[in-house]
Amino acid sequence: MTRNGNGYVVRVLVYPRAEVLDPQGRAIEDALGRIGFDGVERIRAGKTFEVSLNAASRAEASEAIERMCRQLLANPIVEDYSVEWLSR
Repeated sequence: MTRNGNGYVVRVLVYPRAEVLDPQGRAIEDALGRIGFDGVERIRAGKTFEVSLNAASRAEASEAIERMCRQLLANPIVEDYSVEWLSR
């Protein structure tokens, strides 16, 4: 949190779109099968970001997070993302 009390913390989850090949997820599935975890049907490998930021309001913070996701954190052509608010 920040000194002025205008801090927000969010978690951004980024995963390949369902229709996009996920070679990393597939490799993990195969490895789990080789070591005895036969019940695993599907794994999607993704990225997680925890972002702390200052903003005047939750709406302003939300807009900033959406821009971050569209411009850098996620590739909108092949990835989807979701945002979880952890504080404020």
